Amino acid sequence: MRKRLLPLFAGCLVLTSHVSAQSVDSLFEWELQEVQVQSTRANAKTPMAFSDMKKEEINEVNHGKDVPSILNMMPSVTTSSDAGTGIGYTGIHVRGTDPTRINVTANGIPLNDAESSQMYWVNMGDFASNVQSMQLQRGVGTSTNGAGAFGATLNMQTDNLIDKPYAIIDISGGSYGTHKEAVRFATGLFANHWAIQGRISNIGSDGYIDRASANLNSYFLQGGYMDDNTVVKFVTFNGWEKTYHAWDYLSKADMKTLGRTYNPCGQYTDDNGNTAFYKDQTDNYHQQHYHLLWNQQFNNFWNLNTAVYYTRGDGYYQQYKEDQKLYKYHFELLPDNEKYDFPKGRSNVIRKKRMVNDFYGTVASLNFNNRNGLSANFGGGWSRYDGQHFGNILSIKGYETKIPKSFRYYDTDARKIDYNFYGKVNYELFRNFNAFVDLQYRHVSVKMTGPTQEFGDDKNQIHFDLHRKYDFFNPKFGVMYSPAKGHTAYASYAVAHKEPVRNDWEDMLSETDQVEPKRERLNDLEVGYKFESKRFSASANLYFMNYDNQFVLTGAQDANGEMVARNIKDSYRLGLEISAAWQPFDGFTWDANATWSKNRAKNMNVTVINEDWTQSYANVGTTHLAYSPDFILNNKFSYEWKGLKASLFTKFISEQYMTNSGFKGYHEEDGSTTSAMIDKIFTTDLDISYSFKFGCVKRFTVGATVYNLFNEKYESNGSCSMNFRNNNGKIEAYNGGWAWATFSAQAPTHFLAYISINF
Repeated sequence: MRKRLLPLFAGCLVLTSHVSAQSVDSLFEWELQEVQVQSTRANAKTPMAFSDMKKEEINEVNHGKDVPSILNMMPSVTTSSDAGTGIGYTGIHVRGTDPTRINVTANGIPLNDAESSQMYWVNMGDFASNVQSMQLQRGVGTSTNGAGAFGATLNMQTDNLIDKPYAIIDISGGSYGTHKEAVRFATGLFANHWAIQGRISNIGSDGYIDRASANLNSYFLQGGYMDDNTVVKFVTFNGWEKTYHAWDYLSKADMKTLGRTYNPCGQYTDDNGNTAFYKDQTDNYHQQHYHLLWNQQFNNFWNLNTAVYYTRGDGYYQQYKEDQKLYKYHFELLPDNEKYDFPKGRSNVIRKKRMVNDFYGTVASLNFNNRNGLSANFGGGWSRYDGQHFGNILSIKGYETKIPKSFRYYDTDARKIDYNFYGKVNYELFRNFNAFVDLQYRHVSVKMTGPTQEFGDDKNQIHFDLHRKYDFFNPKFGVMYSPAKGHTAYASYAVAHKEPVRNDWEDMLSETDQVEPKRERLNDLEVGYKFESKRFSASANLYFMNYDNQFVLTGAQDANGEMVARNIKDSYRLGLEISAAWQPFDGFTWDANATWSKNRAKNMNVTVINEDWTQSYANVGTTHLAYSPDFILNNKFSYEWKGLKASLFTKFISEQYMTNSGFKGYHEEDGSTTSAMIDKIFTTDLDISYSFKFGCVKRFTVGATVYNLFNEKYESNGSCSMNFRNNNGKIEAYNGGWAWATFSAQAPTHFLAYISINF
């Protein structure tokens, strides 16, 4: 990858030798390009909770870590990293809701995986380097395209085409073999109407956790035509990743004996009885995006934006699995199987799980603003997903004959069609009093067929024959009042629905009691107040999110390492979010935000194992929702003087339950107790940089970020499963032979040094 960067770097230098020297920060941006996100974003007159992040703020923290780390200081946000360094498989929770309930779009185009609703940031290496701005809407948010938002909506706008050329080199390097090399360039405007921009990047890390390496290659390229009333852009970007598995976390007891960095993924016992690790226990995926965008300004009141898109995904991961039940791999179906003496019962297997998918569709919106208190958006989108999931066997211990690549021990096909229509109106009923109405209809059709990975008690393979349709009506209403300059109060009520995702259906198949996953409903009430002045701003937002059949993580992981979710009939999230920013004098800024929340499941049932090994249910009342801390605090001090900039980031997260049972731990046979809680987290990061100009270099920035400055030992995620029994009328959690609690250890003090050269 470094060799491929050199020709592009040389070309960029040649390009800049023919242009006048100007700072990229001062380059003219075409306002019409903002139309692409106008219909899906909140603005100053939208009555809901949201936070914006501009390009300068993104650049300040974008030195190689994934997007969740970039958003880490936003209100109500918690993040996780399997490798412990913020690179590779990372996740983000907002208000306690998991990543599958956070809708992510770029230029209004959905990015979540259509089947799982997951956002796999590992496939989007260095994407933030080409993001103009981000908006995180908390709660239901405004109507948008893609999966339903049950915790937040992240709306990203990619770079605007600009009329001046530049070339930028970004290089980072630091702890755990972490590095980033990227070249960005722009031609500027040529032939009065045309412009091209691009980037090529490589990000790599060995990871804090043993063998948790990540190698992320990516590019971004866009070209377009612009005039006074029209912008047409073609955008293409990709991500190719190879990541060693690190999702089988470690118990606290094992951390003490084996060390915090020990990684059980890929572990097996070799023929000599020694512990070994399978070197190809890796995840490999290539994702390719194509977007064609058209923005048209008709007059001072009306504009249109529309887009068509196509995403291709192709990848696999390999696993060494010990002591497998061989009937689950259908070796009797192998060609000429009668010629070979297959191992019986159990054996070690190396398997490859692959998926290939196509996702394509269109989005559009017509936008109106009379410049006198009335604005409206009318839009929608249509998409189709076609995917294949299948498994291959690479080798079987005790059977050395080559297995045909065409042999598949499971093979399922999936199709999902999703379309929606929405209309939004924001009207100033009287002076400084606005009313907001947003109505959306969404239809989802899901079809899954073919043999799955699951088997029944009769040892017969379970087949998918699933076809479900869902129709959702999602209304939103709100009002906003500004009684005086700088003062704004608002209130909104919104309804959202969401369909079960693929994992919900697959995990159901492995259950003895196969209860069909249900659709979710969320009623979201938000009440807030904002104050803004030249030196000080503050806001407070009170939310009550009441759910029917909310899918909540149980703490367990499935056979693929994915977190398992189940419907909880009645649950809620109640919270208060406070944000403030103060600039007592030029150059110094103090930013802080905090969230106090109460996240509860009502009338929670647990499965009790009786003395005769039968099972029954016991109601344990109102309990804490998993992975939902009661308190989150973010604090940032920043100081800038001439070219010097220093920022101190501090984050506190209270303890988190890993199950919905309400139990903080379970009893071991020796009388000790094992914790099922993610302990509180308190981390501090320090960033210092200096920027200057010389010669033909418009800006040269050198800096370093020290993460986890005070060497906190903490875990950002975990998994847990418990047994429950009735002990003389009291329900208690205990280790019945298969209870466990494992944790994702995060890196101690580490650093990234970086330089950025802007021509």
